Amino acid sequence: MFSHIMIGANDMEQSKAFYDAVLGALGYEPGVMDDKGRCFYFTPTGIFSISIPIDGQPATHGNGSTIGFAANSPEEADAWHEAGLASGGTACEEPPGERSGVSGTLYLAYLRDPAGNKICALHRVA
Repeated sequence: MFSHIMIGANDMEQSKAFYDAVLGALGYEPGVMDDKGRCFYFTPTGIFSISIPIDGQPATHGNGSTIGFAANSPEEADAWHEAGLASGGTACEEPPGERSGVSGTLYLAYLRDPAGNKICALHRVA
């Protein structure tokens, strides 16, 4: 459904270090910078990217927005969460753990990145 997701960052160096750490915990390679100063994480199914806003205004997070990253196990989600906390992210929502709902049982871990964007690692429990 999605070809890419791009979010704003105010400090590209800090944001790249954060996403290199959290996405690295999920097995992805470090981001690639382009000649416009944007950072891209390429996967077989899509692209995640960060950029200073092109309008010159500060990056802000979307209230009510969450970007979810697939985790292969609860342990991988925990490693993602720990990498994020160690790289300038902040914990939000409940602590990592299982939640049950209409989508079944999920293992979820939430963070806010250095620009305040809410992100999540999600593992579908069998």
